[in-house]
Amino acid sequence: MSIREMAAVLRRRWYVIVPAILLSLLAALHLYRSVPVAYQSQSSVALLDSSAAAKLPPAFGNPISNAGGALVVTADVLIRTLSGADAARELHSLGVTDPYTVGFAANTSGPLLTLTVTGTDRAKVLEETNTLTAFAGEQLNALQAAAKVQPAYMVQTAPVVLPQTPVPQLKSRYQQVLGVLILGVGGGFVLSFVADALTAARRRRRERSAAESGGPGRAGRRRSRGRHVDATALLTGYLALAFFIPSNLTLPGLGGVGTPANVFALLALFWYLATWLTGRIRPAPGTRLPRVAMWLLAVSVLASYVANAGRGSVRKELLGADRGLIALLVWVSLVVLVSAGIQDRARLDVLLRRAVVMGTIVAAVGFYDFFTATNIADSISIPGLSSSVPQITTLDRGAFTRPRSTTAQPLEFGGMLALLLPFAVQQAFDPARRHLRAWRRWAPVALMGGALPLTVSRTSIIGALIVILVMVPRWKPQRRWTAIGVLVGAVACFKVIIPGLIGTITALFASFLTNSDSSTQARTVKYSAIVPYLDERPLAGRGLGTFLPELYFFTDNQYMLTLAETGFLGLVALLFLFLTGIHQGGAIRRLAGGESDRELGQAFFASALVALVVSATFDALSFPMFAGMFFLTIAAGGSYLGFIRRAAPKPRSVEFPCLPAGQQPPNPSPRPSPAPAPVR
Repeated sequence: MSIREMAAVLRRRWYVIVPAILLSLLAALHLYRSVPVAYQSQSSVALLDSSAAAKLPPAFGNPISNAGGALVVTADVLIRTLSGADAARELHSLGVTDPYTVGFAANTSGPLLTLTVTGTDRAKVLEETNTLTAFAGEQLNALQAAAKVQPAYMVQTAPVVLPQTPVPQLKSRYQQVLGVLILGVGGGFVLSFVADALTAARRRRRERSAAESGGPGRAGRRRSRGRHVDATALLTGYLALAFFIPSNLTLPGLGGVGTPANVFALLALFWYLATWLTGRIRPAPGTRLPRVAMWLLAVSVLASYVANAGRGSVRKELLGADRGLIALLVWVSLVVLVSAGIQDRARLDVLLRRAVVMGTIVAAVGFYDFFTATNIADSISIPGLSSSVPQITTLDRGAFTRPRSTTAQPLEFGGMLALLLPFAVQQAFDPARRHLRAWRRWAPVALMGGALPLTVSRTSIIGALIVILVMVPRWKPQRRWTAIGVLVGAVACFKVIIPGLIGTITALFASFLTNSDSSTQARTVKYSAIVPYLDERPLAGRGLGTFLPELYFFTDNQYMLTLAETGFLGLVALLFLFLTGIHQGGAIRRLAGGESDRELGQAFFASALVALVVSATFDALSFPMFAGMFFLTIAAGGSYLGFIRRAAPKPRSVEFPCLPAGQQPPNPSPRPSPAPAPVR
């Protein structure tokens, strides 16, 4: 459906879209006038060690300040106490009736707490912040007194930032108004096409009845005018926005999910709904599997959203849950557009080739970042967009600068390239592209594969090894040994051109195996720290997007993060999604009729296996570019599987002994003709 056709539908059904827009404007105006402005005040409190800290405490010393040997544990105990129901009731009796939060101060690893109060009365908010700050010190003293701690060993609180003058929180007000407008306009848009589809169906029934009765009927449909827009064209726009606009640049107020690419994907979902409702497009047969897997993930996310709404979450968690729903809609849009929106295999081939070409450009930018020890994305500034990750700087490991190109982090850069590398290899060997020059076919493989070790991360190396171990053994011996020779030569070139890089990477894995690396130890410590949050809500979790680092901590593991946010339901759905991608790759390889399709199935198998493994090394789905490429490749695998299944020969059976139309029987082996009868 072209843009002109969509505009024609909206013009014909003006009596649906116009009232919806007017109602949404009136509702937004009423909300803007009726919702009061919220004010927020903060204070910061530091914990000071006891006056006897220089001496070894006796057995009856301070058990709180020595728990774990650091005051961070004391701060955690105090945060949990102030966040409890008993403290809330006592604060309510002291006049603190507005919502408040207590947590570790952002960007700090010491015992520094931030106390926040949000309300609609500016003077009352300031008074409540003073009360909460004083109550924190009293509560800490009460905890230590209950533990019979001697005064000399008591930990003290010291306000380092006094309660600040309350500032208005206009962003939340504008978000609510904008949400009502989006809901009203989007609902009117969908209802317009529903009304048009119902009217068209009723008209077709009348024409069919008239034709059966011999009456006059209308001629065929009017010829559509305007350029036809298909799913591949829309997804190409998504890829361009995702690859070439730094993923840390987002629309204000939407956080990490508000990238221009994600917003474009949501608009493309409206296009698909309009095209589907008017009967212009139908999901192709055999492509249902990725949508079923996505449906299971959506159910688990919605269950976690409901669980988060019923547990008394703080405002940041509620906003995080809303952003999680937006991320889910983006993922659903990608899966639906690829698996149900692309009806022609040639257009699907075009989409994958474009993804590889754009990924190659991102890899080339990574080379520039590495050798210039800078980041080109830092110099990109787009009006209307702001950075969702403040204070991004170049990251170093050893003597090397870790490139991130247009991604938000080197881990996302390496993980995304590892997902696309199998398709670059498959396209280089594709017989349909043999007419191209060798450098055009092999440049994507060289740039993507060469950029992976430049990130100096275990994630990238593990991803590259998985691609090699999955794809190379399936090749013929001549190609296999050639590939092994090229890999050995590439390692030698890296050792000569970039001295110390190979040694740094091997040292990373050596420290990982001996558990002597600080980053590895930090990850393993967090595995046990996630258990208390999982015990609270094991089935549905706390809500997608609510386990924020500023409130809790970084998990650096997608499976741990999924357990905390969506519980065991979400973990099972995520694993099913990974296994769906692996199954699709294997099924394409088994059903393929030619060598090119078998290698394509192996590429999908390798890509899905990369996603399964590297998700244990960082919180993969929190990064928009990696998540977008993952869901796009999963959906593309399901679409390819549908095409190959429909093209595969149908076996004969007892019920259907004849071959289907268009399928030629195999040539029988020649038999000797019988000898002619003797002539008498």
